[in-house]
Amino acid sequence: MLSGGLERDTIAAIATPSGRGGVSIIRLSGPEAHSIANQIAEKSLQARTPTVSSFRDAKGNIVDEGLSLVFNGPASFTGEDVAELHGHGGVVVTQLLLQACLDRGARLARPGEFSERAFLNNKLDLTQAESLADLIDARTEQAARQASASLRGVFSSSVNALNEKFISLRVYVEAAIDFPEEDIDFLAEGKVSESLNALQNELSDIVEQAQRGAMMSRGARVVLTGAPNAGKSSLLNLLAKNNVAIVTDVPGTTRDVIRESITLAGIAIDLSDTAGIRDATDAIEQEGINRARTELADADVIVEVIDDSELPTAGQPLPPQNCPIIRVYNKIDLSNRPAGRLPESPATRVISEQDEAAPRSSIGIAISAASGKGIESLEHAIVESLGMDDSASATPFSARERHVDCLKKAHTLLNNATDRFIATGAGELLAEDLRDVHHTLSTITGEFGSDDLLGEIFSSFCIGK
Repeated sequence: MLSGGLERDTIAAIATPSGRGGVSIIRLSGPEAHSIANQIAEKSLQARTPTVSSFRDAKGNIVDEGLSLVFNGPASFTGEDVAELHGHGGVVVTQLLLQACLDRGARLARPGEFSERAFLNNKLDLTQAESLADLIDARTEQAARQASASLRGVFSSSVNALNEKFISLRVYVEAAIDFPEEDIDFLAEGKVSESLNALQNELSDIVEQAQRGAMMSRGARVVLTGAPNAGKSSLLNLLAKNNVAIVTDVPGTTRDVIRESITLAGIAIDLSDTAGIRDATDAIEQEGINRARTELADADVIVEVIDDSELPTAGQPLPPQNCPIIRVYNKIDLSNRPAGRLPESPATRVISEQDEAAPRSSIGIAISAASGKGIESLEHAIVESLGMDDSASATPFSARERHVDCLKKAHTLLNNATDRFIATGAGELLAEDLRDVHHTLSTITGEFGSDDLLGEIFSSFCIGK
């Protein structure tokens, strides 16, 4: 829970992973951080000067020896006085050193409280604070690089630059309203409409980049679906390079969602094998089918597995969202179809009522999950369908679903504002609409935001950060 203001107590926490290691670090922040560190080290520590000493508990017993560092606020991570005690990385000795800090008046920090204080002291904006957590949690090299870019302010700068344009346009519109005696009708001359169109395009680009950045941060959701016994579990095992799913000739073996994390072309993929959707034979299978539908609704890419050794049948009913589909024709070792990507052609299989009216574009891949033929073509198709075939240039920063939601809301507000201005030419309404867009974008960086939102964000951080 957010403090609601700058607390003046001193917090302490272990800043390194738990367990055995070469070094462990206890971090303190607050008005008594230096005093507590001086007492433990029994020395008068100087700012930014590493000092070796014994570490003593509140009773004067030596519990460890190591390196001490202190930083004067505001020139520190949190913007407050900060101290670090670097001891040996044992579980027990680290807890003893932390307890020595608590016994001298420090309070155990909440998860994310150091980053929260950095935000409240204007050392980081909210996107930078979130990217710090994303950097720690990064599952791939590319995700780490993008989180590092956001930590340096790349994402914030994009949002702030766009916001400045909205402010400038609003000032222009309000000036035109305030000075109606001018000979030129500034609102009617076309500049406002041109600016609105340019801002719509720019905001669309940032939305697209943020969606990719969020996908890289959380992992892309790729869902396998298809009729029972089409080979979904075999394909999951092949992509995961591990026998994570049971494979039998009995249809309906998969009753629950089986998930596995893999990496393709530097992209973290959360792969899900779902139950085949059919008329269930029992309550357990029906629950598996219900869960499969939930997974499909949240998918970034759907992989429909088709038994190529059998006559074509009606495909799986899929949700109507605009989600890329890859149709995998499996068991080509039985059908004798060549492995690899199929020629571009209109969709020939109706997979939902929505597709019957407007067929979805899809990629066709022929594979054999038994032999592995065609699997590289499928992996390339997954990356392509995610829009990540050039991920380094397409995704310059990390993002979160919260950011995407804010950007989409701002885009909707801007579209509505543009339509209303074209219809009415009312500058007063446009100025108010632009203010709403600005406010929505500002919640991304934390310029505007509720305590509940900030508390939820920082509580998800690890303790000591």
